[in-house]
Amino acid sequence: MSDREGGIGSVPEDDLSLPKATVAKMITELLPNDMSCTKETRDLVIECCVEFIHLISSEANEICEQESKKTIAPEHIINALKRLGFDTFQNEVEDVLKDHKQQQKDKEKKVSKFEQSGKTEEELLAEQEALFAASAARMQQQQTQGAPGA
Repeated sequence: MSDREGGIGSVPEDDLSLPKATVAKMITELLPNDMSCTKETRDLVIECCVEFIHLISSEANEICEQESKKTIAPEHIINALKRLGFDTFQNEVEDVLKDHKQQQKDKEKKVSKFEQSGKTEEELLAEQEALFAASAARMQQQQTQGAPGA
């Protein structure tokens, strides 16, 4: 029994899929306006995508093992794409990786700003609640002033 058939420690094949609504939306966006896609075609595209992901991850896992690593790194995925003849995807994958790393840095900076504020989470929450209350009061005052007969 293969891992994909539901062996010990595996995921049943039925659980390997992509969100149908998301795939349908992507297909719709890529097709010309005068064309549509049947449910069967969408399901086949999903199957092909899942198989592609499985192929790439298996190859990346093999590369990882050859390097005596325990965790698949982005470089393993890029090397797997090359090995399998999908070199044309390399630049796009590297661009996405670069964007992801930048987002992680930006996220860390936000955490640092919180830490640099020198305030506790409770203090910041109290400030936020006070700002919301002041905003609500201003909005109510504007509505009262703008009401007919006021």
